[in-house]
Amino acid sequence: MATPNSVTLPPEYDPENDKGEFMNPVMQEYFRKALIAWREELIRESEATIQETLQSTELQKPDIADRASAETDHALELRTRDRERKLISKINSALRRIDEDEYGYCEETGEPITLARLKARPIATLSIEAQERHERLEKTQRDD
Repeated sequence: MATPNSVTLPPEYDPENDKGEFMNPVMQEYFRKALIAWREELIRESEATIQETLQSTELQKPDIADRASAETDHALELRTRDRERKLISKINSALRRIDEDEYGYCEETGEPITLARLKARPIATLSIEAQERHERLEKTQRDD
């Protein structure tokens, strides 16, 4: 298991061009840094929203239409923050999987998740095939 910062990430590194072993320490460091940067960006945006929007929103407006609009905006911001909180939890889970050398492998099949999928969705826990099976099963259960 690689410890954080024990691996130097080459400049312009792209895991898809790495011909070494899947999820080698350099790949793990690439995804660790990407996940940490994403989490920090979400936290920054959340703090900015709290400072700018939620604390300054005046819900006690005299006009009922203005009040309804402000309440809708406030509710939307709260839902967005909740989605981001859940996303941060998934990012933290992905970082734990890196630390436990389980990152990049499908939770269902144990097979490697493609690097293209991980670059597009670094919190992915299922391969594309397993995700599609999961979504088909979900759809058929909803249709019942």
